Order: sequence, then C-alpha cells, then structure tokens
Amino acid sequence: MRNIGKLAFIPAFTGLLLSFTFAAVARAPNSHALEQKQTLLHNGIERNYIIRVPGDLPKSNSQVPLVLVLHGGGGNADNAEKMTGFNDKAGKEGFIVVYPEGTGRRNNKVLTWNAGHCCGYAMEKRVDDVGFISVLIDKLIKNYPIDPKRVYATGMSNGGMMAHRLGIELSNTFAAIAPVMGTLFGDEKRAAQPISAIMINGKLDKSVPHQGGPPGGIFKNAWDGTPAKPALEQAVFWAGSTGCAGSPIKTDTGTYTRWQYRCPAGLAVELYLVDDNGHAWPGGQKGSMLGDKPSSTFNGTDVIWGFFKAHTK
Repeated sequence: MRNIGKLAFIPAFTGLLLSFTFAAVARAPNSHALEQKQTLLHNGIERNYIIRVPGDLPKSNSQVPLVLVLHGGGGNADNAEKMTGFNDKAGKEGFIVVYPEGTGRRNNKVLTWNAGHCCGYAMEKRVDDVGFISVLIDKLIKNYPIDPKRVYATGMSNGGMMAHRLGIELSNTFAAIAPVMGTLFGDEKRAAQPISAIMINGKLDKSVPHQGGPPGGIFKNAWDGTPAKPALEQAVFWAGSTGCAGSPIKTDTGTYTRWQYRCPAGLAVELYLVDDNGHAWPGGQKGSMLGDKPSSTFNGTDVIWGFFKAHTK
C-alpha cells in the first residue's frame, strides 16, 4: 500500500480501522498476463481498481468466476493483493480477481469504504460505494468472459463490513460473500434474495473484537459510535436472510471453531473463529510492521475460495 506514515495519528485518520495500514507494502508479484490499474467515473468521482486475469483466459471459451477483494480501512488495492494471496489462487483456479479501491482525503492516500456505520471519509461523506461496485461489476461482465452466476465479494475489516453491505443491497448480483474480520451492527435490513455467506473472525482481534462492542485501541473513532454485534451475530443474520433452519452445528477443532447452519439446497452460512489470529488476514501476509500476526494454522484464502467454488447463483 502507499506509505501513510504518521498520518495515522492526525485528524485526517478518523475512521481508520486497520493496524496493517501504517507501513508501505510492495506490489504483489505479477502472476497474471493482465495487470493494470483502471479507473471508472462514478458520481463525479474517479474510482480506481486493479484487475488480474489468468494468463490462459484468452484461450478459454467458457465463462469464469469473478472475485472482488476489498481492502481494509486505510488500505488500497496493492495492500489487499499482498495480504490475501488471491492472485496466485486466481491463476491456479482460473478466475478473475479485482481489487477495487475506496475513497479518502489527502490525495486518496487513506482509503475507506462506506459500510454504513464505518468508516472514516467514505462514511462521513456518504460515498455511494454500493453504486460504484454495481457499475464496476456491470462493466467487468461486459468486457470480460465472466459468469454472472459466479460473482463473489470478500474483504478485510472495513472491507469485510462493506462485503456485508454489498451482500445485502446487491443480493441479486452476488452468489456468496466472505467478510473477514468484519462485523454487523444490528440495524441491517434482510437481503432481498438469499445468498451464501462465510465469515472469518480472529479470537485475538482487538480492533474488531469478536465479543462485539466498540473498536479497540487507537481505533476507537473508527466508526460512528454504534456498538458492533458479537461475531456470531453475523451468521445469525445471514441464516435468517437465507432461510436456514434451527441452531448451527458447532465444531471446535482446537485451532478454530466453526458454526454451520442447515440451509436450503445450494445455500450455506458458516462462521469461523480462528484461535491464533488477530486483526489480520489468516494465513496471509502481515500488512505492516505494526500489524497483527496472521494465523499460521488457518488459510483464509483457501477456505474462502473453496466456499465460493461450491456456490453459484
């Protein structure tokens, strides 16, 4: 990501969540034939995104999945690429991965998403991020061989909260979502259409605590003051929206706890609480020198893609 240095501790930093955003992050290795930062004008704002297309895609006549990966508060597309490892996964599995960027002040160096109650500039300015993502997906489907029934969104922290909002407001578009280190606030409306959802939270996360409540540490001003719900409430919410029945099946492996709901055919709702993970992408790369250490026992990208791959619209 871009180097924001001491900007993290001045007023312009209100609303930032992520401990991984305080240091420079190099661009991820190029494992794809096409990598370019592109722009899209939406509501008078020039929005950026990076697209990665597998090198053998032009030889294929079939449509492929699309995965959107949303950076965390204060991050950017480069940061999301490096942390998650989705480029390598896309190259091996044959899908298109896109890293959209949020908005921010100070020459767009501190970027956030408007997830409703969070975060920072995008929340304060009520930026239409749902509209931006909707238009972006339409553009991508028009220009690339994307299967409209296999469109997915994941994101970290503020990006995870935004993934929730996209699933709710664009339930006709997404087959599944995967919020990571995200949360809900309790006033969300149910999605108009059922979609599958997998959520991952960290037991050691102090920035978005799995017990709920306000963010921790220097991130106490990260959102508008609305207390977050406990992590498991995310699964309860999506189980209700998706028509899943009864109580979830709970499995404790010693390294993570998983809750799985009994859902209608073709749909699923799951939540993982990873024991050795703080506010980081589990199994990925550390986002900064000051960021939390990712889990060494749980690979979030592998689990998420396995879930996406199993669920179509």
